[in-house]
Order: sequence, then structure tokens, then C-alpha cells
Amino acid sequence: MRKIAAAIMLTLPLCIGSAFAEEKKPHPQHARMAECNKDATGKTGDERKAFMKTCLGDKKAAQQDKMKTCNKDAEGKTGDDRKKFMSECLKK
Repeated sequence: MRKIAAAIMLTLPLCIGSAFAEEKKPHPQHARMAECNKDATGKTGDERKAFMKTCLGDKKAAQQDKMKTCNKDAEGKTGDDRKKFMSECLKK
């Protein structure tokens, strides 16, 4: 019984530590914010606000354009074929 308890006590920190040691990937929005911040170097006040708004907002416009293009290309497809096509098209 003592050996089992000792084995558990020795392996428990390793299990807990490995759960927290997993590499966390940054959220795509954080990466975009960092890039926009880098590009905004030297801008201040209203000029910086306007630049950041434009820089961060471009992604939504690009996504909408991509959706329109994919929808147009998916004409004639239905059901699972359309879902699969759209998924692959939007990931490009």
C-alpha cells in the first residue's frame, strides 16, 4: 500500500505539470493586433485610431469577399458536397 501511495505521489506532479506545459497558440486576433501595432509605429492620436480601425477591420471585409466568391463557385452543389466544398474554400 505504501509503495502504491509513493508511486502516485511521485507521478502526480509530472502529470499535473505536463497538462500546464502544453504550448498555447496565440489567438489569430492577437497576432493581427500585434502586426497592426507594429505598422502603426509613429502614428499618434486620431491618426493612429483611424489606422488601427482600418487595419483591424480589413479582415472582416476580406472574409465577406471570400464568402461571396466561394458561394458563387459552389453553385449547383448541395448537402454534404456543398458543406465540404465551402469548408475547404473558406480555409484557403
